Amino acid sequence: MSESFSSSEGRTIVLALIRAIQDNAAYLSDIDGAIGDGDHGINMNKGFTLAEKNLSGGPVALADALDGLGDTLLTDIGGSMGPLYGMFFQEMGGACRGEETITPQVFQAMLTAGLEAIQSLGDAKVGDKTLIDTLVPAREAFAASVGAGDDFATALQKMADAAERGKESTRDLVAKIGRASRLGERSRGHLDPGATSCWILLRALAEASRGLLGA
Repeated sequence: MSESFSSSEGRTIVLALIRAIQDNAAYLSDIDGAIGDGDHGINMNKGFTLAEKNLSGGPVALADALDGLGDTLLTDIGGSMGPLYGMFFQEMGGACRGEETITPQVFQAMLTAGLEAIQSLGDAKVGDKTLIDTLVPAREAFAASVGAGDDFATALQKMADAAERGKESTRDLVAKIGRASRLGERSRGHLDPGATSCWILLRALAEASRGLLGA
């Protein structure tokens, strides 16, 4: 099993992200309907499907594929998620630009850059019932796994597992930011849509990357 994959596999990675959103669009809108407008899945599906149309048919560098996805999301998704995910993927792409292979260290830099981009756009913290509740523990789990000497595939799986736990943690939280915050205690008992879509994306990212590693 390899400890890196070629940066030319951008199409494989981004297509996996697109399919994950397309397959879960209705689920995301159902979750959003409980505490929001019910259009999270619709908007995400629109943006990711447009990104698929813009994706090159041949090999494409991961940096270019992620940057293209981010640009489409910034331009074509409504609400707050467009800027958040757009910046997330653009900064992830920037962190691997010029790299011939994606190693655990490069991947960790990508996660960190994406997280920092989202944090730069708002004041959300862990516990506020947002995608930060998924992304922060996922990034920390990956970094801890790499630091402990785990192989790349194991670190990716630990990232995905932590993302799922983070997503589930939002069920018992009260929303403090965004439209759902107006519900107060009534937001408790429901998953956060952004945290859920973030988990879906990180899980897809982990699975596609593990496949390229031969795991």
